[in-house]
Order: sequence, then C-alpha cells, then structure tokens
Amino acid sequence: MKKTILVPRQGQAMLDDALRQIKQPSRRLFLQRSLTLGGLSLLTGCNVSDPSGIETALAAVSRFNDRVQGWLFDPTKLAPTYPDSMITRPFPFNAYYGEDEVEEVDGDAWRLELSGLIADKKPWTLPQLRALPQETQITRHICVEGWSAIGKWGGVPFSHFLKRVGADTTAKYVGFKCADDYFTSIDMATALHPQTIMALSYDGQELPPKYGYPMKLRMPTKLGYKNPKHIQAIFVTNTYPGGYWENQGYNWFGGS
Repeated sequence: MKKTILVPRQGQAMLDDALRQIKQPSRRLFLQRSLTLGGLSLLTGCNVSDPSGIETALAAVSRFNDRVQGWLFDPTKLAPTYPDSMITRPFPFNAYYGEDEVEEVDGDAWRLELSGLIADKKPWTLPQLRALPQETQITRHICVEGWSAIGKWGGVPFSHFLKRVGADTTAKYVGFKCADDYFTSIDMATALHPQTIMALSYDGQELPPKYGYPMKLRMPTKLGYKNPKHIQAIFVTNTYPGGYWENQGYNWFGGS
C-alpha cells in the first residue's frame, strides 16, 4: 500500500524549491537519496527566497548523512559474494568521460606515491605490489546512477598495505589522486575493511585500462564513484580531502 505523507504548507514550498535544485544533473541522484524527512526538517530553517539558503541546507543534510552512515558502518560486516556464474560479462565501463578517453598508463614507469601520515613513503612499483599477498573477490559494483554489476577482482588487501607502510590507522581519512585527474577520499574504517583491496587484476587477467590499470581501489561497501581507478598517489590525513564528485554535492561517505 502506498503511504501518504502530509507536509505543512511552508514545508511543501521548501521541498518544491529543493526539488528544483535536484534537477541539476551532477546532483540529482545524490539529493534524491538525501532529501529525507530529516532533511526537510533542516530545510524549514532556511530562506526559500534565497537559493543559497537551499544549497546551505542541502549541504547540511549531506554532512548529517555522512555522520549517520559513519556511525552505522560495521567494519566487520562483509558485503555479499557471488559464484563465477553470476559475473556480469562484459562488465560495464563507467567514468566521468567516454571509453575512448581512457587513460593509458605506462605500467613500467608507474610509481605509487605515498604521503601524509605514513612512516615509509618510498614509492611502489607494480612488481612490488604483485609480490604482496593477494586475494580475489566476486562482488557487486553499485552505481549511484541506479545500475549494478558483478565483477571478479584480485589484489592486495588494503589494510595489509597500510600496515606494511606504517600508515597512521587512527587518522580520519585516506585520499587518492589518479592519472585521469580523478580524486576521492574515504574513511579509515572503510580503508581497513577486509574486502577493501588494491585491485591489480580483473577476472583472472591483468587489470584492463578501462577498469583502472595499473591499480584501482575496490570497495564493495561503497558506491561506484568512491572506487578510484588509475591510482597514482595515496595519502593519509586528518584534514578533510573531499573528492571530484563529492565537491559537486555527492555524499562523501558513499556507502552502498
């Protein structure tokens, strides 16, 4: 049965104005998820005649959602895994640019740069990463645009790598800079989650360029835009780093 929610006249006007903001393509899906009754209660304190008031209120909703998702996140709970027979073939390409614009990275010259609250900042080569313990997972990629696909990823458990390089695991954030100019950041609890891996392979083969060669971060507990590809640099910090989509209004925590 469809439920009807009664909204006071003032609240309806504010909701209508907020929904007009949602029509912006880069924010639509995120705000549709974020504009809950809790968000509406925050909106009642803003000036509906001032567009910046709606923007400020929506940003407050996003920050509130980040905090709630962080509180609810269970660092020991595993995302579902699947058999080989359920792998989506071909696995979809997804980026903020077209497939014909995929970054071509020279794996021989590539170095993973480390900075911030990390004891051993020496750069890493691909052979060095491949020499570390590897794991394989078949998990579901969930896109904020509403589709999902199951893929098979192999690589280094990120928690193992962070401990290996002496990262401060009490810090708040881990950030990523990528060869395709993408950047994002995650919470430390997700970085240490047992299913968060530095993916070096896909479906038993070297990671293809369109999926993030030479290395991407695979996190089945996060939405797709939180899984950076073509990673060139990792840093650990207590200063909020933001991200490419997050700075445009997408939810920062991005839990799936």
